[in-house]
Amino acid sequence: MISALRANGQRGVSFSRRAFAPLAHRRASLATQATSLGGAFNDHATKPLVIGIRREDKNRWERRVALTPAHIRRLIKETGARVLVQPSNTRIFNNASFERVGAVIEEDLSKADAILGIKEVPIDKLIPDKTYLLFSHTHKGQSYNMPSLQAFLDKNIRLIDYELMTDPSSGKRLVLFGTHAGYAGMIDGLHGLGQRLLALGYNSPLIHMGQAHVYPNLECVNTKLRHVADIISDQGLPDAFAPMLFTFTGAGNVTRGARAIFDKLPHENVTVDELPSIARDRYNQRYKNRLLALQIGAQDYVERVGGGKYDRQEYREFPDRYRSVFAEKIAPYTTMLVNGIYWESKYPRLMTTQDLAAIQRKRDLRSRMLAIADISCDIGGSLEFMSHASTIDSPFFYVDAVNAVEHRDIEKPGVQINSIDNLPTELPFEASKHFGDALYPYAKALATGNLADTVLHNAIICQNGALESRHKHLQDDLSKSNGIRVTDARRKRVLLAGSGMVSQPLVDYLARSKDTDITVASNNLDEAKGIAYQFPNTEATLLDISNTASLDKSIKESDVVVSLVPAPLHPRIADAAIRNGKHMVTASYISDEMAELGERAKDASVTILNEIGLDPGIDHCSAMKIIDEAKQRGSKIKSFISWCGGLTAPEHSNNQLGYKFSWSPRGVMTAGLNAARFKINQEIREIQSGALFKNKFGEVPIYPGFSFEGLANRDSLQYAGIYGLDLEDMDTMFRGTLRYSGYAEILDALLRLGFLSLNPSSAVEKNTAFEFLQRTIGLKYGQNNSAQIIDKLAHELNTTPSSTLIARLMLAFEEFGMLGRSRTSGSNNDLLTAPSALDAMAQVLHRSLKYNPGERDMVCLFHEFGIENADGSYDVQTSSLVAYGDPESGETAMAPTVGVPAAIATRLLLEGAVKTRGVIRPTIPEIYNPIIERLAKQGLIFAEQTKHGISKSLQQRMAWN
Repeated sequence: MISALRANGQRGVSFSRRAFAPLAHRRASLATQATSLGGAFNDHATKPLVIGIRREDKNRWERRVALTPAHIRRLIKETGARVLVQPSNTRIFNNASFERVGAVIEEDLSKADAILGIKEVPIDKLIPDKTYLLFSHTHKGQSYNMPSLQAFLDKNIRLIDYELMTDPSSGKRLVLFGTHAGYAGMIDGLHGLGQRLLALGYNSPLIHMGQAHVYPNLECVNTKLRHVADIISDQGLPDAFAPMLFTFTGAGNVTRGARAIFDKLPHENVTVDELPSIARDRYNQRYKNRLLALQIGAQDYVERVGGGKYDRQEYREFPDRYRSVFAEKIAPYTTMLVNGIYWESKYPRLMTTQDLAAIQRKRDLRSRMLAIADISCDIGGSLEFMSHASTIDSPFFYVDAVNAVEHRDIEKPGVQINSIDNLPTELPFEASKHFGDALYPYAKALATGNLADTVLHNAIICQNGALESRHKHLQDDLSKSNGIRVTDARRKRVLLAGSGMVSQPLVDYLARSKDTDITVASNNLDEAKGIAYQFPNTEATLLDISNTASLDKSIKESDVVVSLVPAPLHPRIADAAIRNGKHMVTASYISDEMAELGERAKDASVTILNEIGLDPGIDHCSAMKIIDEAKQRGSKIKSFISWCGGLTAPEHSNNQLGYKFSWSPRGVMTAGLNAARFKINQEIREIQSGALFKNKFGEVPIYPGFSFEGLANRDSLQYAGIYGLDLEDMDTMFRGTLRYSGYAEILDALLRLGFLSLNPSSAVEKNTAFEFLQRTIGLKYGQNNSAQIIDKLAHELNTTPSSTLIARLMLAFEEFGMLGRSRTSGSNNDLLTAPSALDAMAQVLHRSLKYNPGERDMVCLFHEFGIENADGSYDVQTSSLVAYGDPESGETAMAPTVGVPAAIATRLLLEGAVKTRGVIRPTIPEIYNPIIERLAKQGLIFAEQTKHGISKSLQQRMAWN
């Protein structure tokens, strides 16, 4: 196919039109070939190629480009090629900069002969019969990208991988971002270590380092490094962690880039043999004002099994003869591991999970491994416990190998891991320029069809619908990874209906299993893409629930459906799931309409698992565990009280509601209009609809450090039957919602004033928030000063103008932005358009009580059980969970506590671990036991406590107003 010599005898390879033509075009005439894809590579072609530059869409941080405007100016000038550039508003170079150099901004790249990108292309966006240049992450048989490789084959695409563009003589890679990955990985690592030290209670000079993407360019990074270096030299490092040893693995561009950053800080290079003496001499002042750097190779961290010297050639040929001793010789002394090695499965791992656990169990002075910057980002590779890639939004996670827990709480035990897989995009300007400089000669050869050497040819993975000979072994990986076809039935497939706030942690959990493909289906396609393109085995599609044929098709192609759409739509999806014989998961309550599907689901051998979020959800799991354990002991549950609240963290509850909203407040307010039933101290009590706020529980004394009040939550009595309890024999059966003190008073006042009415109202038709306030409380035109508003509020609420309630209410209206009288900038954006006063109030609160950057939410779940034992004694047992959002990444506490349980339930169904059929809740051991166990591995752990012989329980201390 490819001739070894050009016609003139010069050394090199000629890519003829015929050689590169798709198979279907080979029979075409020469005239037809001249305009085909194949015609692009004719040595004698007079018409240059059309080059396409695709928009990077794997995630919002991907701002790099394969060729900069400067490169494209040269390409057009030197070859006459036509260049099409997909528009992008996030790319480091704007659209106009490409137009100025002669490129055409074009969404449709179907006219391009060759398409250049950086990261993987979503399968549904691959254009058949084209040549693609990109990092495909397939040539090592990466299982998570085998569906993508199969798509290249199925769509007759020629795939050229940058990773395989190597120097023919030395084998060194020619086109790469490695150095910039090292730069960014080291910057992020220093930033993370500074944050971790502060969380442990130690200030350090590293706290001044930001994440790489906050710096406009490397010059700014270097300025910051000089500043930090001066502080280290002047003030030193925390005594408790000196000496601070940074261990570097690898000898390639990644590690060189990391060292280029690190070496700008005051440091001293050391050897492995010096480590024990350094540890003994740890109080030496020279370690206080400088860092230590240890550069290691395989000879330092592996040893020959059975003894003998390290032999590099033998290690490469027979790596099974060697084992890693990194955990014994080096890791215990290391503060931060900067990992840049290339690893294959035939080699021993640098560290296993068992190795990490052994290190973390030690309590001597040597065991201070705080962080790992895994720049190589080899999932489950040289570091077995490196389970997944982190993101620029959420760059760090923590592994507590002793307790087999992985979490994101910077203050909890565990080694900090930074494993971002697209680090160079944090430095997009320099990274793109550096990459384009290296790529340009080959882009030029590509555009003209004339290749001076074999670089491009050797980088081809597949073409003409088949793997190249040197990549035929990937056929086994395609089969092993169930990648025989993208829709291969042996792969597990999940359809996620909905793309709201809890979708991302759900997809994040499921995507870690490389045998699972996920489709995020939503009526907001951009939102779905924003989630899907962060994960290699995930795609996005448009969802139209009203289109039965389309819905059936999507569900039929899946194994499990997860419904996160609005609750009224769940039964429609469940009906389709049953019709197509597929299981379904949802976090919402079982409605009457959903319950009616129970028999049909059983007949179809389908499980519709509901109520598996936070509340309802993991509250069921923790409650049933304790209830079933008590029954097994022969004990009786005499009292059950459950509180749950999604709250603002205390330090950010700085408004009169003590509450903020990360999504629409409508659901929060309408929940306050529900009626409620419960049993306390052997008395059944009821609260009518609309009376919930004034019948609050004024004090909920579950934690002395929190000032909680509570609201009864719907019909608590039904849960006696759901939990298998005897209501008649129980003193108390209660479920409630937690809020901070003062919340109910404000909401009750808003209710009484008419702000929570669901009736149609003219007060909300194209009015500002101030006009909405005026009309709702009945102020006449012109009555708009504070005194008049106060008098009107006092009159409507039957209180005095000087009362505390009125003062609080006026402060609340000010916080809600309802006391201003002008429309901001004359924009209609401030006008309210809603069918009812409650809907308008929801708009007002959504605008005014949002979480600000750096603020976090909190989830609190608390059960108390009064247990009567067989011997007549009485115990009080509690089970609690408190979780906080991550202000650094912006991830809420609510999202993972709802999304992760639903994801675990989905995984259980995929594994066939749930045998019960019908419409069910997680109240059976085959569901709640593995969910509690797997939640613990995610850092969501229930704290259980039992007080024996206690007669006074929470129920006797609850004050109901």
